[in-house]
Amino acid sequence: MIADVVLGLQHGDEAKGKVTHQLCAKGNYTHVIRFNGGCNAGHTIYHEGKKFVTHHIPAGVFYGVESIIGPGCVIDPKQFFKEIEELEEAGIPASTLVSVAKNAHVITDSHKDEDSKDTKIGTTKRGNGPAYRDKYDRKGIRAQDTPCLKDFIIDIYEELYSKPNVEILFEGAQGFGLDIDHGDYPYVTSSHCTTAAALLNGVPPQAVRNVWGVAKIYETYVGAKRFQPDDNVFDTIQKVGEEYGATTGRVRQCNWMNLNTLKKAVRMNGVTDLVLNKMDVLRSVGQWKVYNNDKLLEFKNEEDVKSWITSHMHMSSTQLSNIYFSGDKDRI
Repeated sequence: MIADVVLGLQHGDEAKGKVTHQLCAKGNYTHVIRFNGGCNAGHTIYHEGKKFVTHHIPAGVFYGVESIIGPGCVIDPKQFFKEIEELEEAGIPASTLVSVAKNAHVITDSHKDEDSKDTKIGTTKRGNGPAYRDKYDRKGIRAQDTPCLKDFIIDIYEELYSKPNVEILFEGAQGFGLDIDHGDYPYVTSSHCTTAAALLNGVPPQAVRNVWGVAKIYETYVGAKRFQPDDNVFDTIQKVGEEYGATTGRVRQCNWMNLNTLKKAVRMNGVTDLVLNKMDVLRSVGQWKVYNNDKLLEFKNEEDVKSWITSHMHMSSTQLSNIYFSGDKDRI
């Protein structure tokens, strides 16, 4: 068994879906597994000239790869079937490729009603938090006990350990900056967004080959806390980068990238391959700035900031092998 992991290193919206999609196109994966979160995720994927936004469905379906919603996820059946229908209409055979781990938990209408009343955290109001609470309170509803999902239910142990040459790509949701333990609590999501969380879906640590950490060359955040400084440049970045939440449509607050928090995320998740997206946005804006040790550093040009980031990231992490600077919405 071999496993690669894709996870976000900031506050979500880093283009994890794009990276997963590209790896599926180039790799030999037998399974793609969503390992955390629920329909609060919104992964934007460009496939054969068309734009897709998935909330539950793993990106493996676009390349005919068995795609599993893992036991670490919570699932809204209504949203699940809506996505299946939309993908089928677009010619993607999702209904034959997607399965749901029997021990994933279900988001109910009451969970969504409760979540809709949130005014403190700035949640997506999709019911994820209440569903996870009921899971840990041991009163939740599992997918295997939900009749409408019966045709999609699998035992993930039997699926992964009864077949030869299994090669898994784990697709994470949200980002390390929103992790329930390591994020800026209480402004966090309700699940774990780490490499370790991927392993909780049934894979031993020694199976992990590569960990793809995904971030932006600047940072964005959607939620209740104040994140964006008073500077008109961030309004420009929002417009050029089309910074609107894929799930909620809310405007994303923007700020310069913080290298210290990026180093922390890379180290704690054992990242081997780092992808920094949205280079094209700052190229258009014409400013290159990075926070380091609470100081805002400004660089003359793109090559200077790339060289500086590359040097500092490699010095901070012995396991980091590759850094990719991407300015393309559908390619690494």
